[in-house]
Amino acid sequence: MKGRVFPSESRTLVDASTGRPVRQVTAHPSIHHHPFYYLPAYDDAMRWLVFVSHRGGTPAIFAEERSSGRLVQFTDRSDLNEWSIHPAHDGRWIYFTAGCGAWRVSTEPGFREECLADFGDVPMIPPGMVGDAMGTTSLSRDDRWWIVPVKLGTAARLHAIDTTTGGLTVVCEHESIGHPEVHPDDPTWIRFAGRFTDRIHVVRRDGSGHRLAYARDVARREWVVHETWMPRSAVGGRNEIVTVVWPHGMIGIDIDSGAIRRVTDFPAWHPMVRRDGRSCVADTTFPDRGLFTFDPSAGTDSPVAPLAESRSSNAGVHWTTDHCPYDDGPVKVFAPQHTHPHPSFSPDGSRVVFTSDRTGVAQLYEVIVG
Repeated sequence: MKGRVFPSESRTLVDASTGRPVRQVTAHPSIHHHPFYYLPAYDDAMRWLVFVSHRGGTPAIFAEERSSGRLVQFTDRSDLNEWSIHPAHDGRWIYFTAGCGAWRVSTEPGFREECLADFGDVPMIPPGMVGDAMGTTSLSRDDRWWIVPVKLGTAARLHAIDTTTGGLTVVCEHESIGHPEVHPDDPTWIRFAGRFTDRIHVVRRDGSGHRLAYARDVARREWVVHETWMPRSAVGGRNEIVTVVWPHGMIGIDIDSGAIRRVTDFPAWHPMVRRDGRSCVADTTFPDRGLFTFDPSAGTDSPVAPLAESRSSNAGVHWTTDHCPYDDGPVKVFAPQHTHPHPSFSPDGSRVVFTSDRTGVAQLYEVIVG
């Protein structure tokens, strides 16, 4: 029920591999997960740790009030797109899509909901479990611009919503639009994922400059996946996207010059970059070695350090490959995203939140860094 408050479910464990304290945040025997790996799970002041809980039978937005440990339920609706959630950096709102609309809910008592855009009778997202089917959204660091993709028949449309005026503009259209992300230092730049054949796109918020940022090596059947912006301060002021070339490590792509650099040879899976750009946390799979950190600005010389075990089931046998499996033909993917750790730094970089179904059901965990 919306507005319901649950007592703290927190307990502290010790990681068996590193000895670090790991806090289990949720304990109800139902699915829980935080936002997608490159999106924040906390507001900037870290008043709230935002997540999704299925404890009521359908996904709902919850948050841990970190000062008290209480778990607060913000939504109670049957049409929430659970991977669309994005907490505002100032902590006043939590943004999400539901039904055919783009919404936000206030974190103040009463938890007022506002519809910022109604897209009419559209499916919003295509069927599936990965990529554009997740329906992730992105909010600029100043909370002014909310970027929302919408599936429209055989194509998709990327929208920019002005959260101050309510104005809605179309940024671009493409065959497939997934996982948009606003540049952390420049809200006029957006990157998004197309199909595996044309994965990394960049575009200005006004629709100009739309182009493919990286052409995959088809001969090597490169699998380019799980990209994110680098802060400019960590890469000499450049506009750079770092991305996984599974399972061969990561590269950095200068979107202006086209220059490519090796970031790491470590088989990072879902890499999230800390706000200063000097640390990256990533999970692993096939095999699951746990969570690791390294400096993405330093190149392949950066040491890779274990952070904690994930002990999650990491569903998705299509990851057992040394090349892009989609080059071999259609792939039936079974990859429930709540079975993936998706580690994500807190705004101050002091901790990492991740999801694990180590107990048999997905729960939220937080590990101290440093």
